[in-house]
Amino acid sequence: MFKQADVGTGTGQASGCRHKPRTIVTADPELDDLNSMIRLLLYSNEIQIEGLIYASSRFHWKGDGKGTVFFLPSREYDEPRESFRWAPGERFIDDALDAYAQVYSNLLVHDPEYPAPEHLRSLVCHGNVAFEGDMAEPTPGSRLIEAALLEENPEPVHLQAWAGTSTIARALKSIEERFSGWADWEQRKAAVCQRTILTKFASQDATFEEYISSSWPDIPVIDVAASAWGYFARRVILPADAPMLTADWLQSNVRAMGPLGALYRVWGDGRQMVEGDYTDFFHLCGYSAEDLRTRGYRVWTDPQPAGEWISEGDTPNMLNLFANGLRGFEHPSFGGWGGRSVPASDGQWLVRSAVDRARDGDAPEEYALTRWFGDAQRDFAARLAWSVRSTYQSANHPPVVSVAPAEDLTVHPGSTVTLTASAADPDGDSLTYAWWHYREAGTYSGELEFDEVHEPVLTARVPWGAVAGDTIHLILEVRDDGEPPLVSYARVILTLGTAVAR
Repeated sequence: MFKQADVGTGTGQASGCRHKPRTIVTADPELDDLNSMIRLLLYSNEIQIEGLIYASSRFHWKGDGKGTVFFLPSREYDEPRESFRWAPGERFIDDALDAYAQVYSNLLVHDPEYPAPEHLRSLVCHGNVAFEGDMAEPTPGSRLIEAALLEENPEPVHLQAWAGTSTIARALKSIEERFSGWADWEQRKAAVCQRTILTKFASQDATFEEYISSSWPDIPVIDVAASAWGYFARRVILPADAPMLTADWLQSNVRAMGPLGALYRVWGDGRQMVEGDYTDFFHLCGYSAEDLRTRGYRVWTDPQPAGEWISEGDTPNMLNLFANGLRGFEHPSFGGWGGRSVPASDGQWLVRSAVDRARDGDAPEEYALTRWFGDAQRDFAARLAWSVRSTYQSANHPPVVSVAPAEDLTVHPGSTVTLTASAADPDGDSLTYAWWHYREAGTYSGELEFDEVHEPVLTARVPWGAVAGDTIHLILEVRDDGEPPLVSYARVILTLGTAVAR
């Protein structure tokens, strides 16, 4: 599992480095997966995508094309089915890539590191989609994952399970079947575990509990299941950010922004992922829950006005991989746009169990996620603007930030630390600075004395009460005054050495 001693020191955007975490995404044809896929493509310049795989779950499967029916009495399905909520010729990932291809030339203007559409198309394949939890045979998707996990590459692969884990489980099963009889199997298995990080939104089939967790217990697992980015976001989003769920904001900042924005799903848009799906009533508006039930729909969330937010439930899987300076990909306890996670008794790291406190001491529900929601949404809006604007000067871009002397420092109790930020805005916007102590991310949660928290230079006094090995996380936020206003960060981690004599 993750160990603090194993945490790297990559600094991402904050130091000008373009470290790109490796990732493979498995997704099922849910509308929130489509919305998350649009966001993923807009950040494909920040990550190294190595696979985009159609996957199944308890909510979606394709069938085997042989007329075989599938039925689990413990589920809510009311009859055996050959296929469930899977459109013939399903291509939602390809649809997103078609839209991406249309705006690719504009995106290149704003960052030449966006990958070519042809390259991304070469990474698309089907995984184990026949039925829920099917891992009977290898598939193109499972073979792609298997090959990535067997590469002798020191960079870990972040496997994102937006669906069930059956395709990932099949890849691991293939590795086990291939090598378990070898004399060096334990070493090979350990190497696979060391280069794998699994993030998932809950367990959308049984293959994690029945195979991965027991047969591969040393694979680090982060469960990002929470309400903040999903169908129930309205319950937890901070009041200041609630306007970003409204029809007006989504129309102006998302839906009106070219092919990718037009593809984004909102309430009452007249579209269904699968025609006739009785669990998908999001294309309709103006009906009460009872009206929808009368029309034959299985209503499981409250209807909303036309044009409003539906869901991007799987988005927390990816958010900590982006190079915004928060370094969230280095360790699940660090926290970032994708939330901060804490260890559970079963070895997983859970974002929903992390408790962050606001500066007034309150602990709003899911604050470890929601504290970043507004910044992430404004950044998303800026990138959608990039997709439709063919000149660099016609859109806003985040500041570029660095901190001296370093972002990882060893300090001593009682010492004084001076940190100097350097920031430049690509668009010439005015910048504001804010430093704060992210108590929950470090192991020292006591008070820290600061000078000049709203200036580039910060002077902090390390308390005598801090002990050797403690860590203190300091966050720098640099915001511009562009439209939309954007923020970049730097995270400085102070590690306490032994005390020196007073």
